[in-house]
Amino acid sequence: MKALKVSSDTSALEVPAVLDESGRLAPACVNSALAMMDRHGLVILTGLLSNSEAATGLDLMRRTITDPDRSHSAFASETDNRYLRRDFCSLPSSPEVIGFAAMLAQRLEGVLGEYCGRTRPLLEVATFTSYRGSSHQYIHRDPMGVISLFAAVEDVSAEQGGTVFVPGTHMYGGADNRHGGGAYGQMELLRTRWNARIFRHNLAKVWGMRKDAATPLAPGEFRDRVFSAQWDQHQPNLLRYLTGKNAQFSLRHLGPRTLWRLLRQRRLLDERFPLVQTAPRKGSVILYRSDLLHAGPDNRSLQPRRFFGMSIARDVIEHKYWHDGYSPHPTLTAQPLTFGDLLAAEPLRVPTTAPALRSPALAD
Repeated sequence: MKALKVSSDTSALEVPAVLDESGRLAPACVNSALAMMDRHGLVILTGLLSNSEAATGLDLMRRTITDPDRSHSAFASETDNRYLRRDFCSLPSSPEVIGFAAMLAQRLEGVLGEYCGRTRPLLEVATFTSYRGSSHQYIHRDPMGVISLFAAVEDVSAEQGGTVFVPGTHMYGGADNRHGGGAYGQMELLRTRWNARIFRHNLAKVWGMRKDAATPLAPGEFRDRVFSAQWDQHQPNLLRYLTGKNAQFSLRHLGPRTLWRLLRQRRLLDERFPLVQTAPRKGSVILYRSDLLHAGPDNRSLQPRRFFGMSIARDVIEHKYWHDGYSPHPTLTAQPLTFGDLLAAEPLRVPTTAPALRSPALAD
């Protein structure tokens, strides 16, 4: 989005995936990934999945998306789901899906195990698809105490809406003491600034779609995205904006004091908290802390953007807040699984050429 200064250079966040003889991340790779997670709140592991493994994940997702009885997610962009601008839906706990999730969990055990105990629940296995005409999510945090991952099952371009992250905005003991003891306040200040621009971007986009032959609005869609009284945290909804009922962005975020602080600190905030948009290659996996500021941009291309997603608790989570950000499939709700269950499960076997055991970047 042109209104935001977003870098597309993710090299400082990437670690080439290197597997040991058992098919898990090699110790040096684990250490590099953990250092990245501690410093930035996320890491992009490039080449973690082979082409055939990524294709298998894509096939699992496509089978779910084509199921008319699929279980849609009950959070973030419900209106986009309703009008097929996005298709966020949970995957069933079938042997193939659990096998694919187990393969990822076991391959990433060295990193995930640093944060997630074996008894922590698997919160969600899902597919996140975005089509042209989707809305740009507001910059937000997911419920705390979770490690999430996105697996790129095909190449993703910036135009397709690769996830935007704000490195270094994760929350941990003492983090607020940075930047003169006001780091969290500064993060929220700039988040307000970004979300005001996203609000304008989404509103202008929906207005333009009224006469756009490529992405025409469906009957009732303009009303639901701009004037609806229905709960949706990621639409340019004027009614909920004016009444202050949108927790992500509303009129109550733009008081005179906030506007004055934004004016005075705009350059400083840009320097301290730059945005980075990911455009992962097929086979890359993004691991991130749920309390890291991030957003799913709108898809501006004709090609759908697809991610395989999985989230595992790293702390105790009240079910009320669990369902604010995660939508387990009914089969997972009926038979809950833990991180330990994934480590003990039979991983999905996909014929593949094993990655190199050494990488120049980790040769030391």
